[in-house]
Amino acid sequence: MDPLKAPAPQESKLHFLDYWRIIRIRKTVILAVFLLVVITATLVTLILPERYASTARIRVERDQTDITSLTEPNAVRMYDPYFIQTEFELIRSEVILGRVIKDLDLNNEWGRRYNAGQPLKTTETMALLKANMDLSPVRNTEVIEIKVLDEKPDEAARLANAIASAYKDYRSEKRREMSEGGIDKLKDQLDKQEVDVLAAQTNVDQLRMRLHISDTTPGGEGSSMLLTTETLKQLESMRIQQQANLAQEEQMLNRLRELKTNDFNTLVETIPTAMQDTLLSSLLEERTMAEQKYVAVEKEFGPEHVEVLKAKDSVLDLYNKITNRVNGILEGIQAKVDSQKAYVGELNSQVENAKQKDIDEANLSQPYWEAKRKLDELMSFRRALYMKLASEQTDQALPKTGMVVIMDPAVRNDKAVRPNKPLNIALGVIIGLVVGVGLAFFIEYLDTSVKTIDDVERSLQSPVLGVIPQNVGLMIDEGAESPHAEAYRVLRTNLLFTRKDEKLNTVAVVSAGAGEGKSTTVCNLASVFAQGGQRVLMVDSDLRRPTLHKMLKVSNSLGLTNYLLKQNSLEEVIQTTSLPSLDFMASGKLPSSSLGILSSGQMREVIGELKKRYDFVFFDSPPVMGVSDASILASEVDMTLQVIQYRRYPQPMNIRAKQLIEKVGGNLVGIVLNNINMSQDESYYYYSGYYQDYYSRDEEQEPGHGDEGQGDKPKVDLKPKY
Repeated sequence: MDPLKAPAPQESKLHFLDYWRIIRIRKTVILAVFLLVVITATLVTLILPERYASTARIRVERDQTDITSLTEPNAVRMYDPYFIQTEFELIRSEVILGRVIKDLDLNNEWGRRYNAGQPLKTTETMALLKANMDLSPVRNTEVIEIKVLDEKPDEAARLANAIASAYKDYRSEKRREMSEGGIDKLKDQLDKQEVDVLAAQTNVDQLRMRLHISDTTPGGEGSSMLLTTETLKQLESMRIQQQANLAQEEQMLNRLRELKTNDFNTLVETIPTAMQDTLLSSLLEERTMAEQKYVAVEKEFGPEHVEVLKAKDSVLDLYNKITNRVNGILEGIQAKVDSQKAYVGELNSQVENAKQKDIDEANLSQPYWEAKRKLDELMSFRRALYMKLASEQTDQALPKTGMVVIMDPAVRNDKAVRPNKPLNIALGVIIGLVVGVGLAFFIEYLDTSVKTIDDVERSLQSPVLGVIPQNVGLMIDEGAESPHAEAYRVLRTNLLFTRKDEKLNTVAVVSAGAGEGKSTTVCNLASVFAQGGQRVLMVDSDLRRPTLHKMLKVSNSLGLTNYLLKQNSLEEVIQTTSLPSLDFMASGKLPSSSLGILSSGQMREVIGELKKRYDFVFFDSPPVMGVSDASILASEVDMTLQVIQYRRYPQPMNIRAKQLIEKVGGNLVGIVLNNINMSQDESYYYYSGYYQDYYSRDEEQEPGHGDEGQGDKPKVDLKPKY
């Protein structure tokens, strides 16, 4: 079982610590945006001119008198939000604000202030006034607050009081105009109505005398006409009712006769439900009991027994009685129907006679009653006009309560309300934090580079064998006790455990792009192996941009290319280093005619020869995505390590590099995550930083400075034993 096998991919879920990590990593962006927003908000707040507010409070009511109107009942006044909103619009309208502008001469005054001495147009002044005015109701009351803002506290109070006064005067004037105009119209209409009533009364008197009509009901129609009409209505109602009853009786009779013809038993069962007949119901019950008795005695004595015959005769007798009773009921219904028809015919005759009489009388007296009805309408309208006129005159004479009362006049307020400096700065702080953090997360969302070990193992499906911190030095110079050596020792241990065969000892270190730290990784990993006692060789197989000879400060005049071109022997191109067990083979000078030299059979022979001479051979290769040399080299060595630099290249590029290695048959054993910022990503602390801090603290503790009574402690050799 492979102990370093990559775990199955899991769904990516952000933990709280991941959010904190993003904030720490992007703290520069967050701080820059935060300071920019806060400084901008502060400067704008300080630059804006101070404005002062003054508020006038008024109470508004619908138009009414102190005493309840004669024609209107007492009513409880309710809060009406629609009325308040309507008054808001009235106060904002040109009707009110135009008065304020005219009374205070704001066109000229504000022209001197805002328009370089030139008078403003009324529309411009009104727009400025609306922008500086705010109306708000006091909840569930009829009180309106008129607040005005201005750069001068006295001017704000003056404008608020002027608006309140203009609105109050307008309401009073409109009510007076409406009341006086309505009374004049009512008087003219009443005079005209008097003339019409007098003419109609004269016409009615003349018609009554000429037609000899006895009008015993003053102000209404005559009694004879009323009686005739009432009688006709009663007869018509009776006729309709009797016709309905007759139709119902005939329908029931026809149904019963149909059942008698087709199904007499159903008829017998139907009659008790259609009409109440005690005798028939009693006979049906006796028949049921007789049938039950007949069945019982027949079962007990047999069909020829005297009791059975007697019971059978009793049943037949009851059947005959029921038949006779049903026939009698049908005959009774028929008689009732015939009587009903006769009565309906008589009612029809009476209705027709009454109609004819009513028509005759109506034709005779029609002109009189028409004139009388017109006179009644005119008199009713005259009466209504008179009552309305009297009511309006009385209401006008009653004392009036002001429909608009200025409760609290506006006064000077020396405390500026705009800009609200604490609020603006606080909002700047909040918005700056929100925008900064949001931008940081947005940038993090757009960044598809490798950020965590989980990113590597989830996307590449390969284990992470080592995590290398930032700013590491060369182990060959710093020695085995270097602060960063433990990270490479962990990488060495994981690499050894990954080997499935001890004969696998050639390792190529590759990367997707340039600058990911593969050369440093090769040098330090080889140094750690050499410090452990193995014979190690480093080979700089990056023929186009070799760098290992610069790290080791040796010459690159002879190297791998010289041996592959058979210009020098293997012993001549291998150089020694400061570590006795670590040798180095430089890349050598690459002729322009030998770019594909790594794909030659000679390269495979070199690798085979080096495998025999050394315990481990490490090859520094060019980037996989840049040239084909890295893929060729990965196919020829035993194991391949891919170096991925933290937050440098997008994940798809690293995935493509891995696919290229596997496509040529390379054995990719794991990933090295390089250049980790331990101060920002605390989650990597336990992969390398823990060991560094542990060894550093232990080495710094000097003998004789331990716990009391313990004495001096001997030095401990902290070099791992392999």
